Amino acid sequence: MSGNNEFSYIGKSVTPVDAWEKATGRAMFVTDLKLPGMLYGKILRSPHAHARIVKIDTSKAQALKGVKAVVTFADTPQIKFGPMASNEDWYIFAKDKVRFIGEEVAAVAAIDEETAEAALDLIDVTYEILPSVFDLEEAMNSGAPLINEDWQKNIASEAHIEQGDIDTGFAESDLIIEETFSTSQVYQAYMEAMAVIVRPEKEKGLTMWLPIQVPNKARLIYAKALGISSEDIRVIKPFIGGAFGAKFEANLHLACAILAEKTKHPVKIVNTRYEDFIAGNPRVPMRYWIKMGFKKDGKITAKHMRIIAGNGARTVYGPAIMSTACIRIDSLYNFENVKADGFAVYTNTIPTGCFRGFGNSQSIFVLESVMDMAAEKLGITPEGIRKLNVIPSNYVNVHGWKIGTCGLVETVDKAVEAMKNRANEDVKPGKYRGIGLACTNHVSGNRGFFPTFDGSASLVRIGEDGKIILYHGECDMGQGQDTAFAQIAAEALGAKLADLRVASIDTQISPFGLGSYATRGTTVGGMGVIAGAKAAQKNLFQAAAAMLGVSSDELVARESIIYLRNQPEKRLTFSEVAKTYVFEHGGASIIGNGYYITDTVPPDPKTKYGNISPAYVFGTHIAEVEIDAETGHVDVVNYWAAHDVGRVINPTLLAGQVEGGVSMGLGWTLMEDMLTREGQILNAGFLDYRIPGSKDVPRVQSMWVEPVEPNGPFGAKGIGEPALNPVPAAIANAIYNAIGVRFKELPITPEKILRALKEKEK
Repeated sequence: MSGNNEFSYIGKSVTPVDAWEKATGRAMFVTDLKLPGMLYGKILRSPHAHARIVKIDTSKAQALKGVKAVVTFADTPQIKFGPMASNEDWYIFAKDKVRFIGEEVAAVAAIDEETAEAALDLIDVTYEILPSVFDLEEAMNSGAPLINEDWQKNIASEAHIEQGDIDTGFAESDLIIEETFSTSQVYQAYMEAMAVIVRPEKEKGLTMWLPIQVPNKARLIYAKALGISSEDIRVIKPFIGGAFGAKFEANLHLACAILAEKTKHPVKIVNTRYEDFIAGNPRVPMRYWIKMGFKKDGKITAKHMRIIAGNGARTVYGPAIMSTACIRIDSLYNFENVKADGFAVYTNTIPTGCFRGFGNSQSIFVLESVMDMAAEKLGITPEGIRKLNVIPSNYVNVHGWKIGTCGLVETVDKAVEAMKNRANEDVKPGKYRGIGLACTNHVSGNRGFFPTFDGSASLVRIGEDGKIILYHGECDMGQGQDTAFAQIAAEALGAKLADLRVASIDTQISPFGLGSYATRGTTVGGMGVIAGAKAAQKNLFQAAAAMLGVSSDELVARESIIYLRNQPEKRLTFSEVAKTYVFEHGGASIIGNGYYITDTVPPDPKTKYGNISPAYVFGTHIAEVEIDAETGHVDVVNYWAAHDVGRVINPTLLAGQVEGGVSMGLGWTLMEDMLTREGQILNAGFLDYRIPGSKDVPRVQSMWVEPVEPNGPFGAKGIGEPALNPVPAAIANAIYNAIGVRFKELPITPEKILRALKEKEK
């Protein structure tokens, strides 16, 4: 339906609303900003994985010319906090001990970065080295060094979820597959390193320039950490140079706030890329044991998983990601009997957090590998076993999730058809070719992530010149969210897209929004945009009706012109109506304030039964690989991606999300791994940490299935995370198809492939 004439802007590829600013260099990122009297901050980080802090001497650093402040734990409110209320194990600076290499110990504010850096070298910290633990299963053992004494064990969280009867399910199985898998810890590799500016205000409070995905959620967390009201924290979101889940709450922001309060000056801190690697929040590494049962025809009878997730030394979102990994895949197929036991485990390593997929991507790799294994053993095609187990639309899954529309079968058929239509190529000597398929599901919202509600709001203001400003509280981090919102608002309001501007988030002005995560932006945020636009249109039509002497029910609008439905020659422009309204109402603008609350059910804390999303997303990817028998190098030569996205809002933005997701997934599958030794990251920089280049990424053929989703704006669903989820399994399945070796550990490097080929030859 994309590109049809039913709509003015929905389904169209329009120029991004921020294209001019980005193309001309006028887009302002934190690194571009400089405030009057601004100082520069640097953070002293722990060189040890686990050590007692015996003494901190800052006198030499404080005496250095140009240094304005040196702060430690003693200079903070000393309040324990954290992104998850269930696991508040953060302090702004290390209290009595450090728990990982990179933990914040002290910070300096100085007249320039060089002076601040020099001052760090003058801070003398005396440490008493403590025993460390790095392996997940060793950390779970009794007697392992305790990382957070408040927990009395190194298990940050555990989940035990069961629905149906797995014993009966396995007893009825004709085939049982039992395997282990593991996924690696990877860095989000965004272009802009983490950064912040904090300005103390004259009366009270702080203004923070934060490139962050969740401005309002961060305000609440930071208010607790600083011992102030959230209303005393104003967050302004500048342009963001990518995030992919990493740019949530960070101690970097709070260290900057403490320095700003201490100096009474604005302070800027920008991470080096090395700091970003050692003190960011990379993807949660996971170890899996999975057991699945199947009937002879391929129908799934039961699934049991045990997951151990690397939480790192303090809790970011590890427990939530672990529990997501336990259950989210259960809406991909018609599971009736499932059990999952999950553990988020503390180790003396970098804390892990959100990364595109939020645990579902790890589990999709495992599940879709097992589905291919079962298909082979049962003599069924990969697409056949998946279509046999697909869930229907208007279905409630085993965990209570209400699936409105499901176009999974259609995505399988589209991807397979496109793959079969490819040009046949002869396999070159010394090369292997293979094709692999994998499916995915995901949410378009997450009712359990923010405990109070899931929804969105917008405010639409029509000025006296007829120009429109859209205020929202969600977050464009480079994915084109503001462009999609502009299209949705213009369509709902009946306005010219050129007349509409999307305001950047400023929590002093913008509605309270939950932010960008869980592939919720277009679906949940877009519904809030429609609500605000419709509220503004109602007020606009009432004003126009009074001018025309008709009922507002008789009016329609298109391209910023209001006219009678049955007498289109009788019309007024937005500017004519707005100008009259403003002058007749003492300068008041026409405003629409609207909100949307999802029809979801918070998951039960123990069973996880509920309905967490207003809409669910599905897709199918197929990869074709070529493997060099001499080097083990894997070249992904063709890639097909078909997604059920509901109604397409912007085809170009969709294709960009899919291409980016495939690129990120390819890197995770074939090359990316944060290598560590004794808690030290060995490849903390792009010189040693390889990500895909343009020559590594194939042309991606993107296709859409558009079942109109009743809970999405104009029928749309999301795309951000599902674009990555199936990539590792699709490539791994293609590698197996090429060389007959099943890889169950990511990444699948050339060294591993060569080793496997040699083993196979024996």
